[in-house]
Amino acid sequence: MNDTVSDVVIIGGGLAGLVAGARASELGLAVTVLERGTDHNYPCNTRWSGGVIHIAYTDITSSPEILRSAIQRDTHSKAEASQIHAVSANGARFIDWLRGQGSTFVRTEVDWQQLILEPMRDLRAGLDWENRGPDQLLARLTATIKRNGGEVVLGARGRSLVMKGDRCTGVEATVNGAQRTFLANAVVLADGGFQGNLERLAKHVTSRSDSIKQRGAATGIGDGLTMAEAVGASVTDLDKFYGHLLSRDAFGNDNVWPYPEVDAMACAGILVDSNGYRFTDEGLGGIAAANALSRSDDPLGATAIFDAAIWNGPGRSARIPANPTLVDAGGTVLTADSIEELALLAELPPSGLVASVASYNRALEIDALTKLSPERTDPKHVAMPIASPPFHAIPVCAGITYTMGGIHIDGNSRVLRSNASAIEGLYAAGASTGGLEGGGNVAYIGGLAKAGIQGLIAAETIARSRGVSV
Repeated sequence: MNDTVSDVVIIGGGLAGLVAGARASELGLAVTVLERGTDHNYPCNTRWSGGVIHIAYTDITSSPEILRSAIQRDTHSKAEASQIHAVSANGARFIDWLRGQGSTFVRTEVDWQQLILEPMRDLRAGLDWENRGPDQLLARLTATIKRNGGEVVLGARGRSLVMKGDRCTGVEATVNGAQRTFLANAVVLADGGFQGNLERLAKHVTSRSDSIKQRGAATGIGDGLTMAEAVGASVTDLDKFYGHLLSRDAFGNDNVWPYPEVDAMACAGILVDSNGYRFTDEGLGGIAAANALSRSDDPLGATAIFDAAIWNGPGRSARIPANPTLVDAGGTVLTADSIEELALLAELPPSGLVASVASYNRALEIDALTKLSPERTDPKHVAMPIASPPFHAIPVCAGITYTMGGIHIDGNSRVLRSNASAIEGLYAAGASTGGLEGGGNVAYIGGLAKAGIQGLIAAETIARSRGVSV
């Protein structure tokens, strides 16, 4: 069955897809959004997010120059120049557009938390998304699409792209099990990363994909990526993900994920393996630590080690702090008056843990952290001594929210081939794309900002191609 030709078909009803759809519909284009979820409250990472919109931990309304510098700093200038420019040049405009859609924001005292979608989630462990800012935003964007004559089709899964020569002209999909063809002048791939596809994760990220806790909705399974690859799209490195360290109890206690993160304690103190030895540079932050843990020999064998000063300092600093929310939610926080006793409680060899803590403290004292093996730097997290009893340990796991690599796009959200030419009629936005985040230092730029800005740009690029003034 062939549907009526649309101006644009969008695969995915998360923030990237709905922003693209809403903006395209505002510009007078006929829009069809295909969403795999079957209920109007379908799970997705945006809906479950904390709603903080930032670019590289910088106020998104800052000048393009400031935002460009922040992205280059965090990515070590390894990100695609065209994408850096596109995101940094459109941050403030994206927020203005969201305000035009009815969004309001809460500001905090933290520099990069100046724009949190209102109403905010409660400051407690676990999930809290229903009727919160991100949930309300998706509802408003859906309403905009429908008000402007567009359609959001639920229970729809894209299967393959329709190509006419070198041009993309639609999508073959199944809708509630029935085969349908959606023809269009343009297609936007916006179905997220492939974090929910354990086979893909095992191939690209970690052979122990079943040992990573899905911290998000796990609805991204890489359909858009697979379809793009099939028509010759270029793909970036696929081996990094955005996520955090979580209490290992997350595998059996739904109250301790996706919040609180355990990053602050592990990164102010140390992160050790099942033998009590450090295995990564904690100073790179929790996202990098989660990636390192996922690739370790035993992703379920790591423990964060810290003291009372860290527990009562950085442990209380996060927006949803582990101290006390993790304890309140029933998460494990082991406590002892000595490192030897702590090791026994954590089922770690006392000799290994004692040696690790002693060498770390000594290196910190004489300013020789970079001489440790592995070295300890502090570009993001200042190292603190583990010296003030009582001492604490939290068994941790890696929590994955979305994969960072994906479809290669240009600054106009056009999908590129390996020779850098654009596939006519094909666009991508959000976590299905690569080239901005990731890299050797696992740079995180901000999932909501990336998705929204790229979705906005995709819609406007398509409109211009149709002769619409933007």
